[in-house]
Amino acid sequence: MREIGEKLKFFRLANKLTLKQLATRAGCTESYLSQLERGHANPSIMILKKIASALQVKIVDFFLEPETEEDDIVLKEGERVNINFKRGDAKIQMLVRNIRDKRMQPFYTTIKPGGGSKGAYSHIGEEFGIVLQGELEINLNGKAYRVKKNESFYFSSQIPHSWTNPGKRKAIVIWVVSPPTF
Repeated sequence: MREIGEKLKFFRLANKLTLKQLATRAGCTESYLSQLERGHANPSIMILKKIASALQVKIVDFFLEPETEEDDIVLKEGERVNINFKRGDAKIQMLVRNIRDKRMQPFYTTIKPGGGSKGAYSHIGEEFGIVLQGELEINLNGKAYRVKKNESFYFSSQIPHSWTNPGKRKAIVIWVVSPPTF
């Protein structure tokens, strides 16, 4: 998680924020942010979303390498950008090389049994997905929706939402966020 910490510190300093100021904006403690910056803590998707929002960046900015001028039409499996969360037991892969000037952001998401967002979050936009394997439970404003293999979902991202894999085997989901905010 050192890479996230280094980028977190870079974004914080670029925004001319102290640890205390960022902690206040993100709703966490100064000591927790310090641990993240030093690579001694692993953030959940929910807290990283709050930190990214406070820094006015996207979650993927913590994982992306500097953009290249490569062709954006085809992305091979081995070229996907991996977004891994140890606390959420989810592996999220971007299905496009970069999201600059794009209106949607597709992901290939693999979630271990019991894994998930580890808390609710919200943001502008909409989300769509289809479960390719296993099952997914989406909680929207306190109401749970179970989505099984070959079923799809669609909801407003402005509704506080969380997600988890309630099954006994891994879940694989193609997930699309519009506009790109993750």
